[in-house]
Amino acid sequence: MLVFAASDKGGTGRSVTSANLAYHRALDGDDVCYLDFDFGSPTAPAVFDLPDVLAEAEGKGLHSYLKGKTGEPLRVDVWARTEHPVLRTRPSGSGRLVLLPGDRTGGEFVTDEENLHRCVDLVLRLKREFDVIVVDLSAGRSYAMDLALAATVPRSALARITTRWLVYHRWTRQHVMAAAELVTGKQGIVRAGVAMGHDETALSGSIRFVRAAVPDLQSPLWSQARPEQSVWMHERDRQLEAMAAGLGIGKTRALASIPLEPVLQWREQLITYEDVVDSRVANLETWQAMGDLAQRLGDDKYWGQL
Repeated sequence: MLVFAASDKGGTGRSVTSANLAYHRALDGDDVCYLDFDFGSPTAPAVFDLPDVLAEAEGKGLHSYLKGKTGEPLRVDVWARTEHPVLRTRPSGSGRLVLLPGDRTGGEFVTDEENLHRCVDLVLRLKREFDVIVVDLSAGRSYAMDLALAATVPRSALARITTRWLVYHRWTRQHVMAAAELVTGKQGIVRAGVAMGHDETALSGSIRFVRAAVPDLQSPLWSQARPEQSVWMHERDRQLEAMAAGLGIGKTRALASIPLEPVLQWREQLITYEDVVDSRVANLETWQAMGDLAQRLGDDKYWGQL
């Protein structure tokens, strides 16, 4: 399975949630590869607690590979290299978890046929090794997104690989509007994909939305609000639901809703079960939501025509 993680804006939780998604799929036994295609700001090593990898990837990262400056991109075994104390020992029954990082100083670049060929060749080789390939794209209609769309057109060698698109957004009016525009706008994923040769129905059916940092108004954190605040927040929540439905990204198109997690406001990281049960610094609801996202990714009942 090939999974593209997209967002219209930065700060949506796209990278940290996608990394946790990859982590949960690996915990469930899948061999998972994470590609950091956020060429402008590759941050995956920080999420996986690999502080030395950004420097190590310079000249050997995905940016350098796609531009033909290195024959093979750097691969990092997360279980073996992470400095996260809980993850240093690979959990029993888990699959591989491998990161292909980006170059720290790579930056965005206009893609061409050579870049496209290298991208397709890389994914085909990874497909022989891994069950799930997660590709974290730069925010907005980036060159990385254009490369992803071009690489997966029906005539491509990747056409037979099951492809999912996850579009992340925060639960605010501005982010909801931006996420809808990214998908269905004049310059959005669907129109751009159709122009490249994608089937509109099939491409639309492969896209789902992930709501990130969503306040749970029934949780202790928010239920202690003053009555006036509580009424105001519930009304805003209803308005957002109505807006999302009107823009075509309502609950039927939302694959998961990730709660606002205090830990992730301070540090972008993998949320482990030990964080919930032992140190109790993270919320159980966050762990469960990440797990639900990972399971629904491969469950056909959440995909297809709508």
